[in-house]
Amino acid sequence: MAGSSEGGAETFFCDLVIGLHNAGLEQRVAIRSGAAVASRLKKNGLEVIELSFGGLLDFRTRNKLKREIQNWDPNIVQSWMNRATRHCPDGNFIHVGWLGGYYDPKYFHKCNHVIGVTPDIVQFLREQGGWADSRSSYIQTFAPYQEVDSVARDEFDTPQDAPLIVALGRLHTKKAFDILLQAMVQIPKAWLWLAGDGPLRNELLQLSQNLGLEHRVKFLGWREDRHALLSSAQVVVMPSRYEPFGTVMIEAWAAKKPLVVAAAAGPMGLARDGVDALVVPVDNAPQLAGAINKIIDDPHLAHSLAETGYSVWQEYFTEEVVVTKYIEHYQNIGTKD
Repeated sequence: MAGSSEGGAETFFCDLVIGLHNAGLEQRVAIRSGAAVASRLKKNGLEVIELSFGGLLDFRTRNKLKREIQNWDPNIVQSWMNRATRHCPDGNFIHVGWLGGYYDPKYFHKCNHVIGVTPDIVQFLREQGGWADSRSSYIQTFAPYQEVDSVARDEFDTPQDAPLIVALGRLHTKKAFDILLQAMVQIPKAWLWLAGDGPLRNELLQLSQNLGLEHRVKFLGWREDRHALLSSAQVVVMPSRYEPFGTVMIEAWAAKKPLVVAAAAGPMGLARDGVDALVVPVDNAPQLAGAINKIIDDPHLAHSLAETGYSVWQEYFTEEVVVTKYIEHYQNIGTKD
């Protein structure tokens, strides 16, 4: 994994590697130097190799990675996303590429197998990259969840009786938190906790002030206590313009929280409007506000969405379900020559 900062792909990478380790799969992990996941992997007993994973001219990483692979002699090497796949050397192993989005298939041409996190991504690979069904597979992500105490509202000057909306994600144009802030103007009873960091932080802070929301919108920065934040929420919102999958969605289901999502590709492939979430058009602040207000004003609807979402999580998106699926996949694709 060549990612350096926390994000959806990096979080799932770490969760899956630890889950596979706990299931008894022997692994070694190569990650980018300084990656935020390093300490968590090491604490959980993983052997971690840290490499630079620089640009196209970074031959040191490829050579070091090649030596590590030759010395350990694994059956399977799995590379996550474009950069790690480009740096993966040829060798006597089965190369599995992992895609969390609609990446250019050309970056994965040397892989023996590819895994996509949604059926649409796998179909995209088959249509655009010519991947055979036997060499391309859909395996979903999972959201581990544990019961934890909620974050104290006093920590962020939030009234005890106010409806609380929680949104998690990188502060980036793709996540459409500007639309969520605009929607908050039409949800006067509610407070918003926005957990994440990114290039739009200052711009979103300014927008919040311009809209007169600075007392009701709390920017929490990057947090390690996602479960506690979700436990605190009355409504979880994912307003993304672009979202190939959307880990926050299944995290909300795992936490038994009613969910509102925008109709990006990932949510549209999973969420059922009015059944396990409310789905609104992308870039539509009035309809986003309307859906959130509907949940706040209708406890029966909120409970129904949360319970159904939790059932979906239990059936498809737990650690046990997904780790078992990965191990079966590794067994099915065979061993190296």
